[in-house]
Amino acid sequence: GPMSSKASAYLYNNSIRVLCNANTSEGFNPAKDASLPEINMRTHDLTQKVVGGPSPSRRPILAFFAGGMHGPIRPALLEHWKGKDADVQVYEYLPKKLDYYDLMKKSRYCLCPSGYEVASPRIVEAIYLGCVPVILKEGYVLPFSDVLNWKSFSVTVPVSEIRNLKKILMGISTRRYLTMQRRVKLVQRHFLVNNPPKRYDIFHMILHSVWLRRLNQRPHIGFKNWTRF
Repeated sequence: GPMSSKASAYLYNNSIRVLCNANTSEGFNPAKDASLPEINMRTHDLTQKVVGGPSPSRRPILAFFAGGMHGPIRPALLEHWKGKDADVQVYEYLPKKLDYYDLMKKSRYCLCPSGYEVASPRIVEAIYLGCVPVILKEGYVLPFSDVLNWKSFSVTVPVSEIRNLKKILMGISTRRYLTMQRRVKLVQRHFLVNNPPKRYDIFHMILHSVWLRRLNQRPHIGFKNWTRF
């Protein structure tokens, strides 16, 4: 998407791009472009398979991540935390005896580092499972940030502070964590894929993001004989 649209200067300058890779360092302009949540469509019925999770009291793991080592951020995460702490469980390849979604459900915080691109499905997966997302990214414009206050239901940790992850997360009070976790559950409906769409779900949130940018944009039509109706 980013590469295709940048190939045409006219398209790049006069369109509202809706992109998963909403990276400001690669030309994403939040004033006219919309950030699209990345979702791993593992099943046609996400509401039964992936959405939901236990209460905070039944989440014994402080933080969890499992994923391949690629991109500029994950190597630092794996270097500092892979196999080094029972509270911050970081894996490159998850052992077959362990279940990815089960570990997310058992975790209070889910680590969401960038890979090759700034976006990843982990943020939405964390929200689906009631796990507070920990954003480990640079230059990423979070989806629906025009209307959603991400600071109220997620934690952003600078890449330079990855070595201090446990200290930062342990420093969050129980009251603050419970508030964020409750708000994660409240925003779930804005990331759900429904067929047919339902009010306030991801379909309507995307259209709302486009609509807001259309209010700010006046596309230049490149035809002399264009008739405005």
